[in-house]
Amino acid sequence: MALCLKTLIRKSGPVCSSLVLPWNPSFIRLREILSPPFLCMALFALAVVCTSPMPAVAQADVNDVHVTPREATPHDADKAKTEEIAKDTVVPASLNTHIRPLKVAVDLVLVPVTITDPLNRLVTGLDKDNFQLFEGSSKEEIKSFSSEDAPVSLGVIFDSSGSMNSKMDRAKDAVTEFFKSANPQDEFFMVTFSDEPEMVAGFTSSVDEITDKLIYTIPQKRTALLDAIYMGVSKMRQAKYPKKALLIISDGGDNHSRYTENEIKALVKEADIMVYAIGLYDHYFQSEEEKLGPQLLGEISELTGGRAFTVENPNDLSDVATKIGIELRNQYVLGYRPSKGVHDGKWRKIKVKLLPPKGLPPLRVYARTGYYAPEE
Repeated sequence: MALCLKTLIRKSGPVCSSLVLPWNPSFIRLREILSPPFLCMALFALAVVCTSPMPAVAQADVNDVHVTPREATPHDADKAKTEEIAKDTVVPASLNTHIRPLKVAVDLVLVPVTITDPLNRLVTGLDKDNFQLFEGSSKEEIKSFSSEDAPVSLGVIFDSSGSMNSKMDRAKDAVTEFFKSANPQDEFFMVTFSDEPEMVAGFTSSVDEITDKLIYTIPQKRTALLDAIYMGVSKMRQAKYPKKALLIISDGGDNHSRYTENEIKALVKEADIMVYAIGLYDHYFQSEEEKLGPQLLGEISELTGGRAFTVENPNDLSDVATKIGIELRNQYVLGYRPSKGVHDGKWRKIKVKLLPPKGLPPLRVYARTGYYAPEE
């Protein structure tokens, strides 16, 4: 009886501890147990214990397994966020990372070609027999030839830096004129840039969606041209057409990018994208970067088989933009399979030679300069 009572008192917890008992529970005598006062108090304590909520104890089912997950740490949250960004982003999280070459398995190499005369006018109507194509020193057989207006995936890289203030309206008009030559199947995106690039419109077939974004473009801050080209090339990996091009509209050289000129040149060589540029230049350059702007845009465009146009009078912008739009849709496309299909990941130089019909003046050829071979 004494043992049961002590156990009862221990189990009663805080309720029993609030009772003032006139004895030490560890030394309970039988006569004290049988005494009326004690019996009354014991019955009262028993009633309290029986009516107090007690935790239920039952045999656990072997199939009833509960695993409490560990709490997420800040590191886990950062990792999940990084993985989510990496899945959807198209632009790298950091603009100061080293560019890794993009090498794509090559079966049929496509080479867009533009031909102009001494007056910088397009030359159309040539045939497959008017072209020769070389990879390195090896002459390649032209397997496919086309001069049709194929759909194009195109990105507009639009300068919204502070120096564009006096030219902004004309530049916006130029973009509108350029899109007037678009096909219904074409797709477009637009990147604006000042201190940093911004993807203001993803791929769309709606010309209005692109031009409407220009309404809210305000010239301000500095010029991160190279970073904007990087963003455009990265976005172009989502293009659905094999014919891809970037149109750059800018008024000067880069003065705020994290990528270097050599890195961007290497990138466009790998990307299989034609780059066209419209350079808006003042008669007097305010900085060394602006002075080098025409050369920068010209070299980047030439690497890709595109062209750079210099515009000193903003009133000529619309005409130049229209000319580029027409040129994009009147190109020859030569296709060949490399006779030396070595998979070493190295740069393969391409040269297109023209065999014009008799009686034509000297013609100029614009074509991509090469590609990177696939790796094993």
